[in-house]
Amino acid sequence: MEKKWYVVNTYSGHEQKVKEKLETRAKSMDFTDNIFRVIIPETTVVETLKDGTTKEKKKKMFPGYVLVEMVMTDEAWYAVRNTPGVTGFIGSSGKGAKPTPLQPEEIDRVLMNMGMSRLDTDETLKVGVKVRINDGPFSGMEGNIASINKDKNTVNVLIDLFGQETDVEVETFKVIAI
Repeated sequence: MEKKWYVVNTYSGHEQKVKEKLETRAKSMDFTDNIFRVIIPETTVVETLKDGTTKEKKKKMFPGYVLVEMVMTDEAWYAVRNTPGVTGFIGSSGKGAKPTPLQPEEIDRVLMNMGMSRLDTDETLKVGVKVRINDGPFSGMEGNIASINKDKNTVNVLIDLFGQETDVEVETFKVIAI
């Protein structure tokens, strides 16, 4: 089975507690092979105060929800569903039915807004892997990864530009392995 992204409903305002509990449970119940990442979708908003100064503030994109990257086994599903603060999965009809995972395009949009990638740089993105750029001036172009910069969260992709091989630097969340 492969890992996919699921939306978990929480009590409003309890997203951080649920994230911490899920991460703790994954380790203590030895589900690290089934539950990989727990994310609270947030974006940075710049607010202008009365005195004219600006202040950056984190704002939840979807209050009351967390995203969980997991392999949907019966045990992992039970562990997440019965975590304190979790009210259930989105995309489940109830009655013990497993939820529907998010489509890759849906999770890519959310993670892209957070400056993250659905792809695991260590496993999926490697030098020589063929990728498609899905955002920016080179959107739709395909090429091979020439190098990876984990500190900057970027990859250098060799693309064919006007009949010449060109090296372009792209953020990892803007490429899809093909």
